[in-house]
Amino acid sequence: MSLSAFSGGTSPHTALRPGDRELRVLMTVDAVGGVWRYAMDCAGALREQGVSTVFAGLGPQPTPEQREEAEEIGELVWLDQPLDWMAEDERELEAISPVLEQLADDHRIDILHLNLPSQAVGIRRDIPVVAVSHSCLATWWETMRTGPLPDHWLWHRRRNAEGFSRADAIVTPSRSHAEAVARSYGTLPRLSVVPNGTAARFDQADKQPFVFAAGRWWDDGKNVSVLDAAAGKSAWPIHLAGPLDGPNGQTIILHHARSLGSLPHSQVLGLVQRAGIVVSPSLYEPFGLAALEGARAGAALILSDIPVYRELWDEAAIFFDPAAPDRLVEAVDLLAGDPQLRRRMGERAFTRSLDYTPERQARDVAAIYRGLVSPPARQSLSEA
Repeated sequence: MSLSAFSGGTSPHTALRPGDRELRVLMTVDAVGGVWRYAMDCAGALREQGVSTVFAGLGPQPTPEQREEAEEIGELVWLDQPLDWMAEDERELEAISPVLEQLADDHRIDILHLNLPSQAVGIRRDIPVVAVSHSCLATWWETMRTGPLPDHWLWHRRRNAEGFSRADAIVTPSRSHAEAVARSYGTLPRLSVVPNGTAARFDQADKQPFVFAAGRWWDDGKNVSVLDAAAGKSAWPIHLAGPLDGPNGQTIILHHARSLGSLPHSQVLGLVQRAGIVVSPSLYEPFGLAALEGARAGAALILSDIPVYRELWDEAAIFFDPAAPDRLVEAVDLLAGDPQLRRRMGERAFTRSLDYTPERQARDVAAIYRGLVSPPARQSLSEA
């Protein structure tokens, strides 16, 4: 599929004009994975665009640190509702739409920004909906397995498709993920690509001789086995931050890599700042925040050779076959043994990371919002 089939976001100069009123957005969020970081960084930058945010949390409760962070940016309401990928039955999701509609009424919301497309199902209010696809079971299955989607997952794809149909605008964080979504759900004419950003800021620090990686390691798509195998042979030790046990009973046992467990984001950033090399071995990755944070810290990047990383980091990282631990060992040993190359690759990664900022992301997201609440723009969108 041609990349030209997708919009690359909106022009920054259209985001905020004199006389634009403040917009109030209800943004769904969860405390489990990367959506939290996306929501906090994006909503924080949206304040400069005249947008205030009410966060509606679903799934497991946030940590006290997460709750404090959200309340510094906007309002936080935690709902007694599940995330779709943690639900065993679709009926568990039936109460989500009326709860979101009530919150929209209570908080005088102008836009619903839903970070799971399935959450748009059943929304009847005449309120614009922006659905963001950060990942989904159907596109994960396409990458990670062979054959058709299992019968017990078919409702996930159907519900996502229904959510996409309800949405007034659809966003993905990369063109690679947009193509994967189109393969699973068909062409979505209201789709724009708006890359994620990171608000992480790093002071100058001496890099130390270790490799760092972060992820939800219980997820097969994060490909922790290749890191563990490489750690038994590589010149530098490999340290991993993130959970080894998943919400549905998944458990990972490491033999060579050092697990640091689940850490607060501030501690993760401290490790990223000191790491000489940051690795992401993912097989399935719609964007890859860990790579972006490593790049912003000026670390040399080693990334799995998958489409999204080629799209975002070509010529700014060393790529390896994610099915071959020995190729990862070769890449680690090459950088570990060549400080000049390591410095050059870190500089390239840092320079590229400046393309992916929350400010740029927020300008594009705010432009989408304002296009949906402006009747002429909304009419032109429907005619496109």
